Amino acid sequence: MKIVVVYQSLLGIYGDQGNSRVLAKRLEWRGIDAEVVFVEPGTPIPDDGAIYLLGGGEDAAQTAAVRELKADGGLFRALDLGAVLFAVCAGYQICGHSFTIGENDEVREGLGLLDVTTVRGPERAVGEVLTRWKRPSGGEYVLTGFENHGGYTTLGPDATPLARVEVGLGNNGDGTEGAVSASGRVIGTYPHGPVLARNPELADHLLELALGHELGPLERAREQHEGLRRERMAFVRR
Repeated sequence: MKIVVVYQSLLGIYGDQGNSRVLAKRLEWRGIDAEVVFVEPGTPIPDDGAIYLLGGGEDAAQTAAVRELKADGGLFRALDLGAVLFAVCAGYQICGHSFTIGENDEVREGLGLLDVTTVRGPERAVGEVLTRWKRPSGGEYVLTGFENHGGYTTLGPDATPLARVEVGLGNNGDGTEGAVSASGRVIGTYPHGPVLARNPELADHLLELALGHELGPLERAREQHEGLRRERMAFVRR
């Protein structure tokens, strides 16, 4: 499985590249070969990847990333071929129809991959966040992460929330966090962490989307991850 980290130099200031390591390791533990590819502006984005990752970045980096991604076209071709896109924070924002930057709230056109829009909010959301994700297989799963964003994101009719907020701001204070496209193959979220290191069930969900089938549990790995999750959830709820 090819995992493509897109524009690390522009969208990589919060350590979200760690999500690629989590995905690769969870494949390795199951005996599935994984290749992690880092692609920077000026290098063509391969369209044969299974999962593409976008991370966090600043205003100028967002604008540059959108410009480069549209000019390249590889990400769009990959999604047309059935790839999965997981986008965090600034990466999530640029996947929408539009986002604003700077003190004057200049509107910038996004990639149009998610039916969301983002504007600057009245206050910055900074801190631990807990949300409740309804898994496709059934049941709720608590997601934990760290949000740090000034943008407030609103979902349109062709997007559904990834999760419901228990602690934190989420998208815009309306009780929702993240967004999922109508196809289910483009997912955006705000928390860092890296978020997949904190939430192995979400990592496996991305892998299952890419593979086209369910994965069995990893008991030893699950125990290690759950220790971190329990510590974070207890800390936030205190």
